Amino acid sequence: MKRLKKYLTPVIMLIVFEAIAVTLWLTKNNIFYLFNFSYIGISLALGTFLFIRKYSHARRVVQLLVGLYMLIYLGLICRENMQIEGFWYYLFTGVFEAATIHYAVAKIFGPLLFGRGWCGYACWTAMVLDFLPYKTPEKPRKKIGWIRYITFAASLVFVSALFLAGVGGLERIMFLAFIIGNAAYYGVGIILAFALKDNRAFCKYICPVTVFLKPMSYFAMIRVKCDKDKCISCGKCRKVCPMDVDVTDNSRKRENGTECILCMECVRNCPRKAL
Repeated sequence: MKRLKKYLTPVIMLIVFEAIAVTLWLTKNNIFYLFNFSYIGISLALGTFLFIRKYSHARRVVQLLVGLYMLIYLGLICRENMQIEGFWYYLFTGVFEAATIHYAVAKIFGPLLFGRGWCGYACWTAMVLDFLPYKTPEKPRKKIGWIRYITFAASLVFVSALFLAGVGGLERIMFLAFIIGNAAYYGVGIILAFALKDNRAFCKYICPVTVFLKPMSYFAMIRVKCDKDKCISCGKCRKVCPMDVDVTDNSRKRENGTECILCMECVRNCPRKAL
């Protein structure tokens, strides 16, 4: 029974996404949603299962399964803009489809359950950046996180201007924005990673999506906690954390707490299994 209990998390993860999949399939009368969210749920559950089985590349498996699916299939083949511009576009047209559903599930309400798990397991930008050599920051965190609010506002202004100007062919423009936006994200992300010696510099300072993710992540149900009785304050968890989170502090006000991407590097590297 005890052995089965440790696999409860992937089972719950699968059930949650299957519930979303079936609900959207029936309410939207579109079987695509059954396939889409079932695939993502199975991928996440598989990754969690592999992590429990101590497979060192568990998170990377999920990143590739989900990230490539969203980038290549949804983005390039289905021509859906899943970036933040696509969210504003569908929101302004009053259509609860594609990017609006994606943002509602993964980036607005989902973080109440799994925090910034999207950033650690599904983001196709981070999927590429995590291949770079600076997996743990080699320099102190910069106080330039305000840039993300500028990029967030810029995306909103861009789409608003298109609607206010009555520009035609918006679907084609949104697809081009997806291509150009991704190229810009990868370019800026790679340059920042090498300049600041930190693979996740783009996530910390530039990414506009974090404006949605951070507030909800504060209340996340799934979060790393520390057993103070086992902790020896060696500091190893802080050293291996790509997002500079103080996971030894169990309060919701812990340093960089809303930055945690649930990568579990701290858990894997804790010498006393205190996390």
